[in-house]
Amino acid sequence: MQIKAAIDRIPGGLMLVPLLLGALCRTFAPGAPAYFKGFTQGIMTGVIPILAVWFFCMGASVSLKATGTVLRKSGTLVATKLVAAWAIVLVAALFIPPEGIQTGFFAGLSILAIVCAMDMTNGGLYASLMQTYGSREEAGAFILTSIESGPLMSMIILGASGAAHFEPQIFLGAVLPFLVGFALGNLDPKLRALFAPGGQLMIPFFAFALGNTVDLNNLLSPLAGLGIVLALAVIVLTGIPLILADRAIGGGTGTAGLAASSTAGAAAANPLAIAAVAPQFAPSAQTATVLVTICIIVTSILVPILTGLWYRRFGAGLAEARTEAEVGTPLAVPAE
Repeated sequence: MQIKAAIDRIPGGLMLVPLLLGALCRTFAPGAPAYFKGFTQGIMTGVIPILAVWFFCMGASVSLKATGTVLRKSGTLVATKLVAAWAIVLVAALFIPPEGIQTGFFAGLSILAIVCAMDMTNGGLYASLMQTYGSREEAGAFILTSIESGPLMSMIILGASGAAHFEPQIFLGAVLPFLVGFALGNLDPKLRALFAPGGQLMIPFFAFALGNTVDLNNLLSPLAGLGIVLALAVIVLTGIPLILADRAIGGGTGTAGLAASSTAGAAAANPLAIAAVAPQFAPSAQTATVLVTICIIVTSILVPILTGLWYRRFGAGLAEARTEAEVGTPLAVPAE
């Protein structure tokens, strides 16, 4: 059976398929973890320790050695995404109470949901799109997206925007696994080779455990419409700055910027991870997880379509023009 191949055909499938399986367990057999106990209960409910191992492995995968072009493009996209998310949260915090909106169409929307949906790029989706529509350097520019992984940047944005305050030891406890992995991976390449594959290996496990916190009945509520609106906001509010930055700073055509305007599959784990160290977010964590999950699905569908349309309309011509300019070929020959 070609199970892995089928999963790979789904954008973000390595995260979404196990998450959906876990959500089915939570919806139709919510008592299963307590019934089976033992290791089964651990794998169904152990999202935090599994995330800790994943975060360590992601830190180990980040290398300080990369070409200047790749770092420029990757740094431009990551910095723009994070600054855009910070600006959005800064404005949203003026209107949304700490506990989130409780009534009306936007009931369930919280600062936690917004930051977790906005600040992480789906690196796998970006890399696959750049293999088709971008250059080799642009495809390799996903290298720094690992920095966005986990709750680290979300917590920084929440703190910098004034939406939350984290005690130093809580913040350190959240980022320490990443920092230790980062240090070990860069001190010894063999350790990086050992731990880095764990970043992908752990995704199905924490996705399944995370799914066991999601009740699919919520998708039949007004949260579905709100999640779609939030997903569209992610694409528009982060996509426009990313396109502009890619063209102005990264030296690209804007295609890479639009390809980075998605929500990462791993972002669905951030609300619960942040709530675990910041109890003030606990009341909104479950709803935020549902909204972010919808954002993952919607952006995984729309971003590839929009990226292809952008490339055909703008990207291909700009890329050819810049290539000709770099080699000194005139773009047009005047008629005699």
